[in-house]
Parts: sequence; structure tokens; C-alpha cells
Amino acid sequence: MVARARRKRDISYTDLVAGITHIALEAHDIRLDHLLGEIAQEEDAAGRGLLTVLVVHKTGDKMPGPGFFQMAESRGRDISDKEALWVHEMRKVQETWAKK
Repeated sequence: MVARARRKRDISYTDLVAGITHIALEAHDIRLDHLLGEIAQEEDAAGRGLLTVLVVHKTGDKMPGPGFFQMAESRGRDISDKEALWVHEMRKVQETWAKK
């Protein structure tokens, strides 16, 4: 995800799990939800934003799934305008990692 952030690119859930080789996961695996939640919380606590904002649906709205927005709300984000939140977090993460 960090490499994607540096290149200002997102990644689909499907492509993300395809790149995880140490455990077998699927795009709709509950374990993936927990993993992404932990990553987002740790990155946010470190001041780098919600890194998992980069993980999006491959088709359709091409935005993060509902779990992302639930987690974002639990981290104090206003989710009343999900698209605005998504754009804001995406920019923050990309700007943070472009500098490193």
C-alpha cells in the first residue's frame, strides 16, 4: 500500500489479496477486514492518515467498502459525505508518502 501511495495509485481488494502470499485470503474475507482495520488505525495513530483508503472496489464506485467508512467514523472522521472523506484521506495519504 505504501508503494501505491507514493505513486498516487489505489489498489483493488482483489489485487491486494492476490499480492498476499503468506496466507490465503479472498477479497471478501472477514480476516482482510480486520487486517485493513489494524493497518489503518496504526497509520492514523502515527499521523499518516488512513492508509487503507487506497484499497477500493475493482468495479462500480471504485471506492473503499463500508468497513473503511465504519472504521473512519470510529477514528473521529465525519462520514456524512463519504466521497469527500475518501478524497481528503486519499490526498493526505498520498502527500504523506510522496515526501518519504
